[in-house]
Amino acid sequence: MEANQNKAEGFLKQGSILAAASILVRLIGMFYRIPLANIIGDAGNGIYSAAFEVYNILLIISSYGMPMAVSKMVSAKCTKKEYKGAYRVFRYSMVFSIFSGGLMALFVFFGAGWIERTFFSSFQGISIPLRVLAPTIFVVAVMGTLRGLFQGKNTMLPTAVSQILEQIVNAVVSIVAAYYLMSDHSASKNLSAWGAAGGTVGTLLGAASALLFLGMIYTLYRPVLRRQARRDRITPRESAADYYKLILWTVIPIILSQTVYQLSGIIDVTIFNFAMEARGVNATVISTLQGIYSTKYRLLVSVPIAVSTAIASSMIPSLVASVTTGDRRAIKDKVTMAVKFNMIIAFPSAVGLAILAQPIIRLLFPASDYVTGGMMLMTGSTCIIFYALSTVTSGVLQSIDRMNLPVIHSLISLAIHVVVVFTLLRFTGMGAYALVFGNVTYPLVVCFLNGRSVSRNLGFKQEVVKTFCVPFLSSVVMGILTFVVYELFFIVSHRIYVAIIPALVVAVASYFALVLKLQGLSRSELYEFPMGRKMSIVADKFHLLND
Repeated sequence: MEANQNKAEGFLKQGSILAAASILVRLIGMFYRIPLANIIGDAGNGIYSAAFEVYNILLIISSYGMPMAVSKMVSAKCTKKEYKGAYRVFRYSMVFSIFSGGLMALFVFFGAGWIERTFFSSFQGISIPLRVLAPTIFVVAVMGTLRGLFQGKNTMLPTAVSQILEQIVNAVVSIVAAYYLMSDHSASKNLSAWGAAGGTVGTLLGAASALLFLGMIYTLYRPVLRRQARRDRITPRESAADYYKLILWTVIPIILSQTVYQLSGIIDVTIFNFAMEARGVNATVISTLQGIYSTKYRLLVSVPIAVSTAIASSMIPSLVASVTTGDRRAIKDKVTMAVKFNMIIAFPSAVGLAILAQPIIRLLFPASDYVTGGMMLMTGSTCIIFYALSTVTSGVLQSIDRMNLPVIHSLISLAIHVVVVFTLLRFTGMGAYALVFGNVTYPLVVCFLNGRSVSRNLGFKQEVVKTFCVPFLSSVVMGILTFVVYELFFIVSHRIYVAIIPALVVAVASYFALVLKLQGLSRSELYEFPMGRKMSIVADKFHLLND
């Protein structure tokens, strides 16, 4: 039992590295988007966000699933000590990524005008940032395969460092490029589009920097891969066609699942445009509301959601190894730990963003409509919990070779999502809040269907009290204390930054104390968090740990 527990907790160490990097990346992204948003304005943000909806879905179709797919295949081969097979998987996956990424990049570059005319007539000039994003698709495709190789080898450090480097370069270049492009095209009728294009220049150069770093790491690691392959006498003889078939059967379900999710975003934008135009709303207002939804609400909720994505990525190679060896006990323990880890983060994040929604928007985006943005964040922060569950459970199903289930569940959820959003936009006056509501219902349906399938396929039920009840209760109490502290300090100081800092300190301290006092985490589980051992020293001083 203890050995299995150690196995279950081991992958969380790698997951914690990737989660910490992902949070840092999201924070950098959030903070650089503040000056960027202020430079290009809400209209520019709307164009920027719409361009990225297109970019993301085409990136997913071409290669976005490659890191997860490559890590799954490489891990399975390495577990069976088929190192030659693992190396071949990587090489053929790289060829696949170069071809698919290059093809899609050419389509976006030469088809940007057609995409704008056909789907985004309200976003005049969207073809400009799309053409800048086109080569980024090729760069990210190649980079994703390299990340998948390292993740399949159970090391998340190259991915983590490359993500941080990518975001730093992205942040600096985006701000500088947006400023100078808007200055150079100040007389253009597509001024907002040129500002958005500046942000996409940062995306391209950031990705190129990360690829260069990963290429250097691979060059150093390549002799090790070749030595392992030379010693391998186990890998069966298989043709290139066999490997491409394996790659396709692995990556297609992942791509389809991600495509369906991204389709929800692009469908939202399209429906919102048509519905608002039908109501007589002008293009600038539509673009502005879309900008607030995308660059305030979705940007902020993406920070804690990044943790669940990191845990899912780190869990897959470890879970695939357990599936390959038939260790069902280890499989169940790893799933239990992954879900619990995510809920410990997701509940307080959702409550905290809801309680401090308007102050956060006012502090980070002073030039924006903080009332609308704050209300969106307050009403839609629960999506964090459902995205955390749906992401991890999708990773579980993909790891246990139930690849088609996340796709089916995503399609069912998308169908419900489209009906809900269209109905709300057509028959109510909710406007952009209909998008927020849809952003909550989509992952809710997916996590329900995924959870049911995980229970059926693995024959177990997730522990409820410590996984869900303790984080929920602790978050509610934390939220009350945080609200009271913020209001008291704001009444006295009338300064948001003066009030929000002590409120955040109280939020972190109270949640930490409540979760431990209610025995939501054991000492060994606490160690799996970044700086967990240092936190345990603090916990011991206040007698919060019982074991």
